[in-house]
Amino acid sequence: MSIKVLVTRPEAQAAGWVQRLRERGFDAASLPLIGIAPPADPAPVVAAWGRLADYSLAVFVSPNAAEQFFALRPRGMVWPDSTLAGSTGPGTSQALRGFGVPLASLVAPAADAPQFDSEALWALLAPLPWRDRGVLIVRGDGGRDWLADTLRAHGAQVMPLCAYRRIAPSFTPAQCSQLDAALAQPAAHVWLFSSSEAIAALAAAAPGATWAAVRAIATHPRIAETARDAGFGDVILARPELEAVAACLQSLPLSSAP
Repeated sequence: MSIKVLVTRPEAQAAGWVQRLRERGFDAASLPLIGIAPPADPAPVVAAWGRLADYSLAVFVSPNAAEQFFALRPRGMVWPDSTLAGSTGPGTSQALRGFGVPLASLVAPAADAPQFDSEALWALLAPLPWRDRGVLIVRGDGGRDWLADTLRAHGAQVMPLCAYRRIAPSFTPAQCSQLDAALAQPAAHVWLFSSSEAIAALAAAAPGATWAAVRAIATHPRIAETARDAGFGDVILARPELEAVAACLQSLPLSSAP
C-alpha cells in the first residue's frame, strides 16, 4: 500500500499542494488544520491601504497575510513605488506578484536560500537604513515578534497589522474519516506540516492520541522541533518546496499496513 500524504496547510494553499503532489504520483489529501478568516474589524486594513505610500516597507509573513490584505484593497489602488514589499518565502512572493506587486519592489530570500523565514528576510533588510522609517508588518492574530523587535532595535517605526484570524479547522465528513484513518493506521500516512500551529491544532482535534508511530515532514527547524516535542516518532526536515518534499516522500519505505 502506498503512503497517503496529508497536507495540513490552510485550504487555499493545501489544494495546490495536493494537486502538484498527485501530478508527481503521490497519494495526497487535503486535511487543513488551521482555518483562515478575515479580521474581526477590516477598518485598520483598509486604512493601512490609504497610508501604504507612507511606509518604506510592508512585510507579509505568509501567503495568507498577502491574500487577506489584498482582499480588502480599495478599488483602483495600486502598489506604491516608494514602498518595498517584504516576503518570507516563495509562496508569499508568488501571491504578492499575483496581486500586482512589481518585482522591483519585492524583497525576499533567494529560491535557493537555506530556509525561508523572518531571519532570512532580515539578512536582506539589515544593510538598509531603518532609523525613523515606517514599517508595516501584515500578519495574523499572534505569531512571532522577532522581525518587528529587530526592526525596532534598528530605529524603525513598526506598525503590526492583523489582516486575518486563525480559527479552528472545520472538517468535512470525508476529512473526519481521513483523520480517523490516519490515527488508526499511522504507518500508512505521513503528515506534511508547514506551521507549528497546525501541530497544536492536530493535538486539540485528536485528544488522547499518541504520536510515537506517526511520521511527519516539517518545512522548518522550529516546526520539526515542535513535532518532536509533541511526541512524533519520525520527523523529517525538508525545505518548503515541492521538489524537496517529493524527495523526502520518495525516500520513505512503503507502508506495511494492510
